[in-house]
Amino acid sequence: MPPRDFSLVVAAVERSPFLRHLGEGCPEVLAQSFTPVWHSPGDTVLAEGAEGTAMYIVAEGQLSVSQHGCPLRTLGPGDVFGELALLYHCRRTATVQALSPVRLWAIDRQRYRAIATSNAKQRRAEILGSLRMVPWLRGVSDSHLRTLLDAMEECTFTPGHIIIHEGDEGENFYIILKGEVRVSRRVAGQEKLTRVLGPGEHFGELALLQSSPRTASCQAQGHVTCVTLAKEDFLELSPLCLLQLTAAETEMLGLEDPGRSCGSPSLRQSPLPARLEDLEAVRYKEGPWQGQHVVLGTGGFGRVELVRCQEHLFALKRIRKDWVVRTRQQEHVRTERRVLASCRSPFIVGFFGTFRDAQYVYLLLEFCQGGELWTKLREVRCFEEPLAVFCCACVVEGLEYLHGHGIVYRDLKPENLMLDQRGYVKLVDFGFAKELQRGEKSFSFCGTHEYLAPEMLRQEGHDFAVDFWMLGVLTFELLVGRPPFHSADPRQTYSRILDGIFSFPAFLSEAACSIIGKLCRRRPGQRLGNTASGIRGIKKHRWFGALRWRKLSLRQLEAPTLRLIREGPPYVNFKRFSVDWTPAEDEFSGWDEDF
Repeated sequence: MPPRDFSLVVAAVERSPFLRHLGEGCPEVLAQSFTPVWHSPGDTVLAEGAEGTAMYIVAEGQLSVSQHGCPLRTLGPGDVFGELALLYHCRRTATVQALSPVRLWAIDRQRYRAIATSNAKQRRAEILGSLRMVPWLRGVSDSHLRTLLDAMEECTFTPGHIIIHEGDEGENFYIILKGEVRVSRRVAGQEKLTRVLGPGEHFGELALLQSSPRTASCQAQGHVTCVTLAKEDFLELSPLCLLQLTAAETEMLGLEDPGRSCGSPSLRQSPLPARLEDLEAVRYKEGPWQGQHVVLGTGGFGRVELVRCQEHLFALKRIRKDWVVRTRQQEHVRTERRVLASCRSPFIVGFFGTFRDAQYVYLLLEFCQGGELWTKLREVRCFEEPLAVFCCACVVEGLEYLHGHGIVYRDLKPENLMLDQRGYVKLVDFGFAKELQRGEKSFSFCGTHEYLAPEMLRQEGHDFAVDFWMLGVLTFELLVGRPPFHSADPRQTYSRILDGIFSFPAFLSEAACSIIGKLCRRRPGQRLGNTASGIRGIKKHRWFGALRWRKLSLRQLEAPTLRLIREGPPYVNFKRFSVDWTPAEDEFSGWDEDF
């Protein structure tokens, strides 16, 4: 094939709606396999209704296209026709006739399929080889790598295109197939070249593991072709979400700093602060609290503080050891640590590790910048139904994950739900969580009094069904602004819970009343979520009818809660707390040896 025709055929293939998705290198391989075809003026190249077996590209001449005798258009050099015949057996939908002497390049279905298949296998092997070279994927089985590869897409960039902007939130991981990518950072206001990446190299991998801003820009030098994986797709591949980065590997990558994703279940990786001293307290920058440590929450246990490691923010839960021993909460605290360490879900707060000293044990957690859902609820009194649907759906996703891993949450309430910076809801505070086998019952008494299930009050043993009861109470509170069994007197509250009697405000929709009523059944075996359909019964309820569950699980929905989140310093969505800074007493009983 003459070079001029070769370029024409390659360009035509790359313009074709489906051929251009064949992948890097395939247009060139295909071009070499086309055969020449000549026709004289008046010849019928394709006949409407005839069986199609080949695709054509016009090299020289003019052709007319007609359907049912009506002219549609004229074809000239570089135009493609008949390409559907490469995909399947079909009959031609139009007639193509030569208007002048024409020269065509043709390829039939059999040849096309052989080339496309061979090229795909070769490309797949090459990309798998590249994946095996990614530090955080070393040791992963080929079957898992193939699963990962199945989620990747090819993309191309023109010269000068900025693929990654420094400061943007990372959403994709890339492997370069063709071309070079320039990596740079801004230093003292100037762009400084860090390195140049070529075919087989990769960048942006930490986007799969975090949502902190990009710390480098990546720009195409010349035409660049990559395969890319979006974070949402990566999160779907649970076996890979257990992977961890070592400090040395992340330092070697050199593109992004460590951190924790808002919503990424896979970010329990290094480098993380190795010592408590590596964490720097974040201080208020304005108002009467200027210069004081930012405290995100307080309680009898101690407090939660906002801390920084390098440029990344975390929530540090500081638990008084003397309080733990005095209130006999050792097992609860150990369970909280164990549960958080085992959970990897975008709807559960991220866990990064623990520290301890003579006075405290510390849990290093994901910082949920949007603040407490309870605070947002109090600001607006009650949520509109679409907003409540979204929040409850996030909770359902979190509960489904926990129950699937044998964990009962047991403390569902607005105070234990946090918003990340994208407005997604996360479950926090696992002090009352319980690891439970199916068929097993727990007889402990815990939780918030307005949310307690009847079987807990009756001390007859409870299981996963208590979380569905609490989900019903939560749904009611989000829509109405108060729990259904609310009373200033806890005894009256318990009585109403045991009776299972409450009324719905007139403004609630029928669907909302239905799901709340089915969740708040007194007998746990009758509760929605605890019947034969399981938690799928909740997801299929008409109250969630407009929700796209798959997109939610992949965090591809725009959260309606975003409008509740204020912009400003990272602590702007948290209220200020008065804190007793008196040091706790030393405690050396040894119950915290695992921390």
